Amino acid sequence: MMTTALRVALAGLGTVGGGVIRVLEANRDLIARRAGRPIEIVAVSARDRTKDRGVDISGFEWVDDTTALARCDADVVVELVGGADGPALALARATLAGGKGFVTANKAMLAYHGLELAEAAEAAKVPLKFEAAVAGGIPVIKGLREGAAANAIERVYGILNGTCNFILSKMEAEGRDFADVLAEAQALGYAEADPSFDIDGVDAAHKLSILSSVAFGTRPAFGDAAISGIRHVTAADIAEAAALGYRIRLVGMAEAGAGGLFQRVHAHLVSNGHPLAHVTGSTNAVVADGNFVGRLLFQGAGAGDGPTASAVVADLIDIARGEYGPPYAMPVAALTEASAAPAGDRRGRAYLRFAVADRVGVLAEIAAAMRDANVSIESLIQRAASADGTALVVIVTHEAPESNIGAALERLRGSQSLAGEPLWMHILD
Repeated sequence: MMTTALRVALAGLGTVGGGVIRVLEANRDLIARRAGRPIEIVAVSARDRTKDRGVDISGFEWVDDTTALARCDADVVVELVGGADGPALALARATLAGGKGFVTANKAMLAYHGLELAEAAEAAKVPLKFEAAVAGGIPVIKGLREGAAANAIERVYGILNGTCNFILSKMEAEGRDFADVLAEAQALGYAEADPSFDIDGVDAAHKLSILSSVAFGTRPAFGDAAISGIRHVTAADIAEAAALGYRIRLVGMAEAGAGGLFQRVHAHLVSNGHPLAHVTGSTNAVVADGNFVGRLLFQGAGAGDGPTASAVVADLIDIARGEYGPPYAMPVAALTEASAAPAGDRRGRAYLRFAVADRVGVLAEIAAAMRDANVSIESLIQRAASADGTALVVIVTHEAPESNIGAALERLRGSQSLAGEPLWMHILD
């Protein structure tokens, strides 16, 4: 064992930052034995020096300017500030330019600037690690980058946002509607005061873009992802899905092929026979299909101080051992520039929900639109009209090109028979 400690500067003393300090203190001896040397925090930075965080920071140098941590006497800087730009990005650039290793849990920054930072780390011959940026404490980045390194990954997908999964599984268990459960999630701290990044699918898309790059060897392409969230999922949709043998989950999915890179975050009906259907609460899960290893399932706590801090410290242990390679599993020059694959050619079954006027001819109009777009209907359900005079119509289609389903919905656009926009969810069997 080396006697020289790995010196760490820590930016951000929120939930995860405090967790990192607790992990390093509670498992100090074990971590030193596994790392081959002690790991010690030497400097910290946060907004408020006087705030009680439940951890003792008196033994660390306090740095008021977060960016100045890049110049302190440390080997590695850990960034837990958050934000795609601003102080986090400035710190990352300064740290790598200064020849120090960098560890981050910042998925938004990586989604927008990951390639630039990987190039800087490669040029400086220092580590850039981000296990905690995707799925909290689940070692999915390491699993894909190292454990599955011999495989061509054909598809990677999963439940990447704990807030959405908490809301959907709570709606499922208790029959409550979206707005009601969202309010409870905010009260419990599972959702932010402004939950848009979570419930609109942006957070999951940030993570998906990182997974895509690691899995497929492509340059990060967050801007090419098709993104929608769960705002429009109702208790009625949850009930209809259950009756059909499905559960609704927000799924991020990516595939790379001859047509380019396909990335999408959408609500899906997931078959009860699929492992993702049984992922509940704030848990995350990622599935990867390799051409030799087959299906891999990574599942566990996707957020929280303990799991996320565990992933941060695992990165520090790798750096202490001298075990690190290209951030995206291969040198930047080897990453391909994949064009966005069009979704229209993809084939699949769909769940379509319509709120319609309760009058003669409505079902015939919808069926005609499906027929004219060459979409075959597998099942059609109509529920009794509600107090406002609208009825719920649910259609499950046979497998068809997505362009055909889109064309059918376009034929119905502006129809006086429809009360509001239809909801389209993909089906994952």
